[in-house]
Amino acid sequence: MPPSADTPIPPPPSWRTNLRPLPQLIFSSRWLQLPLYLGLIVAQGVYVVLFIKELWHLVHNAMRFTEQEIMLVVLGLIDVVMISNLLIMVIVGGYETFVSRLELERHPDQPEWLSHVNASVLKIKLAMAIIGISSIHLLRTFIEAGALGTDGARYTETAVLWQTVIHCVFVLSAIGIAAVDRLGQPLMHAPAKH
Repeated sequence: MPPSADTPIPPPPSWRTNLRPLPQLIFSSRWLQLPLYLGLIVAQGVYVVLFIKELWHLVHNAMRFTEQEIMLVVLGLIDVVMISNLLIMVIVGGYETFVSRLELERHPDQPEWLSHVNASVLKIKLAMAIIGISSIHLLRTFIEAGALGTDGARYTETAVLWQTVIHCVFVLSAIGIAAVDRLGQPLMHAPAKH
């Protein structure tokens, strides 16, 4: 039977009164992460400034740049955006997972991924973002690899090889994280047929 309008609603239980001092101190220590997330917001601002600077550089020199130079600058812009996305995932997802709820359930701009974020999902998303960033760096290296062996080359063959190996390690690490996460999930059994 639903409560009537005259029935007083009991106040929610206070969790603060239920915790002893030591558990309260340990639980409250999560707020020590707040300056770290605020610092990442400042880093996000630095990336916005870098993006605007690189975009201005592209627009200002658009008539002088070759197609390859334009492609490299655009890849740099994409790289900044992907790193910025990584920062947002860490800031929002990390704060929501480890510090306090953001209570965005009814907010129209709530990111879709935030509704089911936990430490495991966040690890996989971060691994995928790192692979994306590494892919952009590797693509930039491959574009510039045409100058290998010349005096103006930015990379050596060894550097290109190591970047490729490191990228493959990132990919294998992400596959490993996903596999371990999958093994940790409870097995979903299909309903038995009669």
